[in-house]
Amino acid sequence: MIAVEPGPNRHVATQEVSKSMNAMRMLAVGVCAALAAVAWPAAPAVADPISFMDLLARPRPAATARIHYGNAPSQFADLWLPDGNGPHPVVAMLHGGCWRADLPGVDLMAYAADDLRRRGIAVWNIEYRRLGEAGGGYPSTFEDVAAAVDWLRKVADANKLDLKNVVAVGHSAGGQLALWAAARPRLPKASALRHGDPLPIKAVVSLAGIDDLAAYRASGPPACGGPRVIDLLDGTGSRSPWDIFTDTSPAEMLPLRVPQTIVSGALDPIVPAPFGRAYAAKAKAAGDPVQEITLAGAGHFELIDPQSSAFEQIRSIIRQYLK
Repeated sequence: MIAVEPGPNRHVATQEVSKSMNAMRMLAVGVCAALAAVAWPAAPAVADPISFMDLLARPRPAATARIHYGNAPSQFADLWLPDGNGPHPVVAMLHGGCWRADLPGVDLMAYAADDLRRRGIAVWNIEYRRLGEAGGGYPSTFEDVAAAVDWLRKVADANKLDLKNVVAVGHSAGGQLALWAAARPRLPKASALRHGDPLPIKAVVSLAGIDDLAAYRASGPPACGGPRVIDLLDGTGSRSPWDIFTDTSPAEMLPLRVPQTIVSGALDPIVPAPFGRAYAAKAKAAGDPVQEITLAGAGHFELIDPQSSAFEQIRSIIRQYLK
C-alpha cells in the first residue's frame, strides 16, 4: 500500500529544530577550520558563499505529495509534479548533509525541486535513513536509496512519469548516492546490496559530490565529521577491509556506464573542487562519458540555490540530459 501525505504542513522526519540548529553551528565551525587548512589560489573578490541556513531562512515551497516507500519514518520521498498532462521527465533527487540525521534533509532541496517542477520536470526528492537514527549507515542507507528509486515504478502511471527519462541529481553526500544509484547494475556479485531490478538511470549530475569515499576519508576537510563519518557509513569494523568502498564508493565501481556531469564550486570549503576533478579524471580514464565543471564564485550551497547564477548552468545541464 502506498501511503501519501499532502505536501503542505509537512516536516522533515527525525529532525528537531533545536538539534538541526546545533548541527548547523557545528558544521559552520568545521567549514571555518577547513578554510583555514586549505591554501587557496588568488581569486577575484566575490560575495561570500551562502550557507544552508540562508537557504532555509527563505519561504519554503510545498511538494505535491509525500509518499512512503517503507515503514521507517525516513523512508519517504516528496513528489513535485509539474503542470500538464505528461509524460513528465523525472529527476531523482538526493540531498546531502554528510549522511547525518542531525542535518537538514529533503527540505534543503525543496527550492531546487520547485524550480525544476515549474519548468516541466517532475522531481522525486528522496529521504533515507541516515547516521544517528535507527538503521542509518551500511547497508540500510544504500538499500533505502535503491528502494526509493525503484519505487518510481509504483507511482509512475498515476502521475504520468516518463521512466525512460530519469536523471539522478545529488548534492554533496547525495552526489555520491546519486552516482551509486546509477551504478547498481555494476555492484559486485558478492555485495549485500546487489538485489532487485534497478530502475535505469539515464545520466547523473553530481553537485559538489563526495564521489570518492576513500579520497575524502584520507584528505577531506573535517566539516562532515572526519574519517569516522565515512567509517560509519561504510560499516568499517563489521566488514572485511577488502570490501570497504567496493560497493559504496562510485570511484571504486567505475566504469558506471552512464553519462555524468561533475560540478564543483571554486569556493567550496566542504568538498573542494580538486575532489571533483580527481573523480572525473578517474571516470574518464575508465571510459565513462564525463564532463567536469568548476564554477567560479560558487561555494557549496550555490549549487542548489535556484537564485544563483551557478544553478542556471546546472539547470541547463539537467534539461539537456532530459531531452
